[in-house]
Amino acid sequence: MAASNTTVRLTTAAVALPALLALLYLGPAWGWLLFILVVAVVAAIELFGMTHPGDKLAAAAGVVLTWAVVLALWFAFSRPKLLLSVVLVVPFLSVLLTLWRLGDIPSAALRVTAATFGPLWVGAGLGAITLLRVRGGDHGASFVVFSLLLAWMGDTGGYFAGRAFGKHKLYEKVSPKKTVEGAIGGVLTTVAGAVIARFLILPMLPIRDVVVLAVLGSVLGMMGDLGESLLKRSVGVKDSGGIVPGHGGILDRIDGVMITAPLVLLYLTWLR
Repeated sequence: MAASNTTVRLTTAAVALPALLALLYLGPAWGWLLFILVVAVVAAIELFGMTHPGDKLAAAAGVVLTWAVVLALWFAFSRPKLLLSVVLVVPFLSVLLTLWRLGDIPSAALRVTAATFGPLWVGAGLGAITLLRVRGGDHGASFVVFSLLLAWMGDTGGYFAGRAFGKHKLYEKVSPKKTVEGAIGGVLTTVAGAVIARFLILPMLPIRDVVVLAVLGSVLGMMGDLGESLLKRSVGVKDSGGIVPGHGGILDRIDGVMITAPLVLLYLTWLR
């Protein structure tokens, strides 16, 4: 079963990655934005499907609020007043959403929290990865790839290192299969991959910066993964969805990216 799942994972990656790279490097910036907006729809539906089961109107409202955050970052990154307005208004509207779709009182706290934090979490993470495409200038596509690599190399390296060497549980109550050895393998794999990527696609970055970003990105990406695992366990589901063969849902694939993309964007904004 494990071998079969690994085969499905690798097959999915072999099909999806070339298409993703073609869109990034050959397509227009607005094409990347449209793709991310589609991803945002699926991610928001998965999130609100877990926190608001059976409430399609709440899920639709969550999609709209998530889109608002993504588009605000895209169009208003250099307009602080507009960006601030969206950041302040989205949580307010999210509270109103819960009052409108009251449901049962015992789950209201979960739903109001999810409705408030969810669009900011998903929207800001995906908004950051859209912005990297344009804020990175001529190397925008490469910065997107770099941020994806920080999340996915850590996840992949951790998966195989954990299977080969894992003995000590990392955080058993939240994610029983993750191990300390897998986490260490994920960090080392990420650093190695980031250094290789630096020489291939981002030669202007100092090696020191690349290593620091790789370590921070892999560790924080794991925290994002654990955070989503905690959410799933709290609502009693194994995967956020099943749209990605061998990988679960979209949220299962981008939970780390929603941490690493803002990290790389902050680096570009403040340190370059």
